[in-house]
Amino acid sequence: MPVPAPLPSRFHALASIRRWFDAGTTPEPDDIDQGDRLDLVRVAPFVAMHMACLGVLWVGVSATAIAVAAALYAVRMFAITAFYHRYFSHRTFRASRPVQFAFALIGASSVQRGPLWWAAHHRHHHANADLPLDPHSPGVHGFWRSHVGWFLTRRAFGTDLSRVPDLARYPELRWLDRYDIAVPVALALALYGLGSFLQHVAPSLGTSAMQLVVWGFFVSTIVLFHVSVTINSLAHRFGSRRFDTRDDSRNNALLALLTFGEGWHNNHHFFPGTARQGFRWWEIDLTWYGLKLLASVGLVHDLKPVPAWVLARARH
Repeated sequence: MPVPAPLPSRFHALASIRRWFDAGTTPEPDDIDQGDRLDLVRVAPFVAMHMACLGVLWVGVSATAIAVAAALYAVRMFAITAFYHRYFSHRTFRASRPVQFAFALIGASSVQRGPLWWAAHHRHHHANADLPLDPHSPGVHGFWRSHVGWFLTRRAFGTDLSRVPDLARYPELRWLDRYDIAVPVALALALYGLGSFLQHVAPSLGTSAMQLVVWGFFVSTIVLFHVSVTINSLAHRFGSRRFDTRDDSRNNALLALLTFGEGWHNNHHFFPGTARQGFRWWEIDLTWYGLKLLASVGLVHDLKPVPAWVLARARH
């Protein structure tokens, strides 16, 4: 059987650009062979978002812009840690379909791809933690690859639905996964509209349309991203080990504060089947507190606790 001629490079570029808007686009034929190379067409928007943060030099700053940026950081961090991670990836509590979708929507606004993609890659990580097949192990691939490089490759772009059959049955989640750029764009437009409105009705706030876009979308999103991925790059390098695990996971109190509890990473890798990652009362886990609050008003239920046998295995 004749081997198909290789496709022109311009075809690959157009296909990559099309993926910005439709992640369901069929992968290029050479993904398997060149899958670990950085996809420069995908790197471009990532770099552009960082460059957009320099817009603060032109739009200035206000208390309103800082408050909006901080609020969006907190709300979206909770959506990532509580739902993308503890719910979609590990199923450590239960939620209704509307609640599930609402927090998937908030998580999608973080520009960390769709919930199926996120959960599939995270489940793959746990199955291969700090082994050669783990795409973001700092011990195997180095700091920069584990922090930012891995998800900018062609191989990392696709969603392995075989790892998330429990989630793939929801068409609304599959839509968020396929059109993962839609929600971030909607958030940026909403911030532009809010800033324009406040500029006209409350000029004393000193904000504007572009100021809220720069601070509320670009700065908040980039800070959220880099803090989130420290769990890949730093929480497998720095911290203490309460449990003997086959990986290099560590507990790091500072990262736990910044990531709302995700920094208790050695706890999590020893027993990922609990909604709580701060196993001791003094281990601050803001996501756990938020889940307890949601449970108290009936929005989530069946939060899986830390079993007694797990605590009995702890070194301290």
